[in-house]
Amino acid sequence: MGQRREARERAVQFLFQHDLNPPANLNEALDQFWDSQRGPAIAEEKASASWGQKPELPPATNAEVAVRTFADKLIRGVIEHRDELDTRIKQHAQNWDLHRMAVVDRNVLRLAIYEMLYREDIPPIVSINEAVDIAKKFSTEDSGKFVNGLLDKIKGEILRPARIVNT
Repeated sequence: MGQRREARERAVQFLFQHDLNPPANLNEALDQFWDSQRGPAIAEEKASASWGQKPELPPATNAEVAVRTFADKLIRGVIEHRDELDTRIKQHAQNWDLHRMAVVDRNVLRLAIYEMLYREDIPPIVSINEAVDIAKKFSTEDSGKFVNGLLDKIKGEILRPARIVNT
């Protein structure tokens, strides 16, 4: 899996948590989240750590840093623009109440819409394809179709080419 796909998946996981239980301190919550994502390192350290002591993690690898850097930008962007993103979802999700929508689907949509509106370095079609794949992986069988349909409507409102990166 590519680093950007992994970063998007991690971003959706954090946004899911944030949606259900917003933290008082975003920076602390992100640090705790990223520490929890370092599974192999944590398992290794826990096995060698004394009982009752917090294991010290080894330094993050270059790949882990790249994933976190990209994901953190996405997470912070979605949180900053959440009200606008939710308004866009509500406009296009006919017969769907935002808070009755699956939490995973809602956050996949938020992430993709954020990318389409604010990340000129990512072609909208890439955001849509990634969102559909992530929805299929983490949500229901029908989520991919739902996410694709809604994002396709929003893509039609964006005033830039769907397949080209703006520089």
